[in-house]
Amino acid sequence: MNSRLLPVFALLSAAGIFFGYVNPVWTGPIAAAKASIELDNQALAAAEQYTAQQNDLAAKRNAIDPADLAKLAAFLPDSVDNVGLILDLNALAARSGLSISNIDITTSPAAEGAKSSLPSGVSLTGSVDLSLSAVGTYPSLKSFLAGMERSARLLDVQNISVKGSETGVYTYEIKLRLYWLR
Repeated sequence: MNSRLLPVFALLSAAGIFFGYVNPVWTGPIAAAKASIELDNQALAAAEQYTAQQNDLAAKRNAIDPADLAKLAAFLPDSVDNVGLILDLNALAARSGLSISNIDITTSPAAEGAKSSLPSGVSLTGSVDLSLSAVGTYPSLKSFLAGMERSARLLDVQNISVKGSETGVYTYEIKLRLYWLR
């Protein structure tokens, strides 16, 4: 009789150990650890992909001629240098024969034309509105505008107002918008 009870007891003990210890541990902490390991492996794969893409972009950036990068930085600077901007405009006006009498700079909200795949309301560029008063002849104004057109800096002429004169020397109110990279 003992020979028949021993296998039944061993089978019941094995079932008890399986359902009492092995199955709960296997489906509980071990399954959670496996899921955590899988998430970590996915994060590691994403990090490796990001690093590869970052290295690829860095290699492409390093392949760009430094002179071209300098031109790009002049075209769309990463900050607004108000003093340098005023000095450049004043020098251009002096070369053109205009006399600048008043400059007013205001930082405007994000440029309306800057479209990107960023969330709504987020822009890669900022803009500065600039109003200036100048006195000079019409050919001087044309020369000043041509100089701004050839400028390495990205800008828009928003508005030009002319106040007439009998002498041929006019007063100009010019509104500009200059852009910079955020």
